[in-house]
Amino acid sequence: MKVLKSTVIENKLVSNRVYKLSVNFESAIKPGQFFMLKTLDNSFLLPRPISVNDVNGSIVSFLYRIEGMGTKKISSLRVKDELQLFGPLGNGFDMNKLKGKVAIIGGGIGVAPLQYLLKVLEKKADLYLGYRDSENMYNYSELKLYANKTVTVTEDGSFGQKGFVTDYVPYDLYEVVVACGPEIMMKKVIEHCKKNKVKCYISLERRMACGMGVCLGCSVETKSGNKRACKEGPVFCGEELI
Repeated sequence: MKVLKSTVIENKLVSNRVYKLSVNFESAIKPGQFFMLKTLDNSFLLPRPISVNDVNGSIVSFLYRIEGMGTKKISSLRVKDELQLFGPLGNGFDMNKLKGKVAIIGGGIGVAPLQYLLKVLEKKADLYLGYRDSENMYNYSELKLYANKTVTVTEDGSFGQKGFVTDYVPYDLYEVVVACGPEIMMKKVIEHCKKNKVKCYISLERRMACGMGVCLGCSVETKSGNKRACKEGPVFCGEELI
């Protein structure tokens, strides 16, 4: 884990309010980990937690959506600007547990941490993507490159299948399911996996203030008590969550 200044290589708009930020970082990163990002002008107090989208050698990329003052300020960074990085943080995915036939389900901006995971799995996983419509298909073309096969669902039917992605996954065909997306989507994934007795791992999105497990602002209710998304997570076993 490091706190350092890094230089912006790219920070481009890829969809409606969604940006891809690439910076220099030369340390090992696990799929599913995240960083706390902050601009150097102190225009906002707390750094923003953003999951790792991809890693290419010494370049780490983040896919993020403008949600407030912090991410809006980050979106204004230009090539060669500096910013503060704190990380990598969190437990990430345990690659030793992602064996056999694996399904990866992503919804909306929840697809962000899945690209690096798919790349590490080397086309050994099937990918199920759910988007609101064809105008908000974040990172779609890149994700497809790393999947064994891809099923795409839009709520309005403007691309691929119509409806909700959770209804298009044949859960009983898989040994492991991984999911990241809106909470309602992940609840449905957990329910389906329990019903089909399939192991399930969920990457949770939570507001975080410190990223180190000190402030307890990202607590998650589990069967073994409250746990911190930034420390014990953001990846949890689906059966563990309440």
